[in-house]
Amino acid sequence: MISNLRILANSKDLLFSWMSRTIRGRYQQSVLGWLWAIVQPTASVAIFSIIFTQFVPVNTGGIPYPVFSYVAVVPWTFFASSLSDMTSSLVQNMSLVTKIYFPREALVIAYMMARLVDLAISAALLIILIVIFRLTVFPLGLIMLPLILLLQIALVTGLGLITAALNIFYRDVQPILVLGIQLWFYASPIIYPVTMVPERFRVLYYLNPMAGILESYRDILLRQSLPGNYLIMAGAVSLIVFLVGYWFFKRVEFMFADIV
Repeated sequence: MISNLRILANSKDLLFSWMSRTIRGRYQQSVLGWLWAIVQPTASVAIFSIIFTQFVPVNTGGIPYPVFSYVAVVPWTFFASSLSDMTSSLVQNMSLVTKIYFPREALVIAYMMARLVDLAISAALLIILIVIFRLTVFPLGLIMLPLILLLQIALVTGLGLITAALNIFYRDVQPILVLGIQLWFYASPIIYPVTMVPERFRVLYYLNPMAGILESYRDILLRQSLPGNYLIMAGAVSLIVFLVGYWFFKRVEFMFADIV
């Protein structure tokens, strides 16, 4: 694995080239262009805010609901869109996979890196919302934001490598993934606070690594506190998923050309 990671690191030019190509292709002939990175999470938050403030009020602990939900919707959008793009990446580039030698994981990871750009753009609106609602950010906690993001990247990379490889062999993976992401959305604290989960179930609930990651974002950006032990659990699961995903991908990589 160390040898493969070293080869991947030496392919950084290839990674950034594919990332740039993916970004250009996504917004080519698009009227709104980069604004789509903000429109999608903003539209979702607007709908959630109407439902969960007017019809089914949710106790957010005094945090304005638009900010409460946007802090979670932005990283979730990155997670879901990255996973979807990565899953179809190899199948969409069959000619490259079958005819040219390169570390195939570079192609998959490049799709995730392209979504990081969207994440950065949508996060800019989050800063504006924090200023508008006059919320105080925990300065010391900001140091941990890169760590939380790295854990989320490790999680989505591991899952994306697994689903991209499986999608080569079984084309049912893509529609199953769509359903799985929908279910995972409701199993994560995006539109509701963790306090709504019965305390006796929270240990099981935090086995979902996205629950700990999203709560950690809220702790630092909205609650002025450091994340709890759930970040450790989320980090452990994320790293295991990354290692297993990378191992599995390299294990079956030699069969891609024959099957595709």
